[in-house]
Amino acid sequence: MAGNRVGKTQAGAYETTLHLTGHYPEWWTGKRFDRPVKAWACGDTNKTVREVLQEELYGRLSNPGTGMIPFDALTHKTSKAGISECIDVVYVKHSSGGTSSVTLKSYQEGRESFQSAAIDWIWMDEEPPEPLYVESVMRTMTTNGEVISTFTPLQGLSAVVLSFLPDGLPAAL
Repeated sequence: MAGNRVGKTQAGAYETTLHLTGHYPEWWTGKRFDRPVKAWACGDTNKTVREVLQEELYGRLSNPGTGMIPFDALTHKTSKAGISECIDVVYVKHSSGGTSSVTLKSYQEGRESFQSAAIDWIWMDEEPPEPLYVESVMRTMTTNGEVISTFTPLQGLSAVVLSFLPDGLPAAL
């Protein structure tokens, strides 16, 4: 959680790209995957997923590889049905020789679309509704995966925000 316009989304796209490609900088001490991953990148609306997450990861639809994922790492993509110029899944070469995937999802799709899958890495850009956050955490339980959220707490002390605070309480002033 941090203020507006400080680079949260870029940081989320960077870490997601590290996991998709398996190309970690020497100094990286965080989570590492030595195999291809199945990832989700999630945002609040279909429009922001297309205009923000898709561009941060893939680049402009007409200019692939200009986002965080390098052009030479892209293998192919699929389009999201019914949403103009929106990518559904991007496939990325992993350093192990396999192929990772990142599905672009919107909170508008509802909790049901976040059910059932086993996912290694989930990036939630903008504060998710609590049921979607809980469902996303469940998706990583059998993969030893992780969920990250990059957002400004514009909704105040919501259940999601409180879940990140020590003992569920804001620090004493």
